Amino acid sequence: MIRRADFHTHTLISDGSLTLPELVQRARALDHRFLAVTDHVGLGDIESTMARLQAASDRCSTPELEVMVGVEITHVAPRHLDEAVRRARRAGARIVLVHGETVAEPVAPGTNRAAVQNPEIDLLAHPGLLERKDAERARAHGIFLELSGRTTHGLANGRVARIAESSGTPTVVNSDAHEPSHLLTQAEAFGVAQASGATRPRARRSVSTYPEALLRRLRQGGR
Repeated sequence: MIRRADFHTHTLISDGSLTLPELVQRARALDHRFLAVTDHVGLGDIESTMARLQAASDRCSTPELEVMVGVEITHVAPRHLDEAVRRARRAGARIVLVHGETVAEPVAPGTNRAAVQNPEIDLLAHPGLLERKDAERARAHGIFLELSGRTTHGLANGRVARIAESSGTPTVVNSDAHEPSHLLTQAEAFGVAQASGATRPRARRSVSTYPEALLRRLRQGGR
């Protein structure tokens, strides 16, 4: 199995417990090959958060571990999502996530629907209340769906995996790490995919084939 890639983590720039270099070092110790740092943003702090992430990540990438910074757009009203995405891209976000509708937090209804209609979004994070038609839109727009390693957000992984598999929408396993213990080894990520009820081949694709496809696109500068 190839080395670990995680597209969803947080630092103390938003609500994580580690500085960005500390998080990177923890990921390096767990044999990650890629780490995306995607701190939470709303309409009031997109540019300032990206500036801090870019400064903190300077010289963190190495040949063994590639580090990329971006944002998780969080609790932004669906009607303002497109604006938030445009601003994040202009501010230098190389990866853009949207905080999906989850059973663990009161995310505004319609967030999943608005997110999957914007092809500038890379990944819909923990979209627990996912509908099949939204998974189909995500697939059509090249948006990946997340199987979450977080205990609370992962409660709906089974629903997400089932809908994603039936609609042919790619999934990746992310840690959504806010503290060191949240990071996943590659074996643990595979376990999360299996526990979602995905078939073994599908679980393997969620930690290897699909992350590789997302990585290729991100490295090429997006769409």
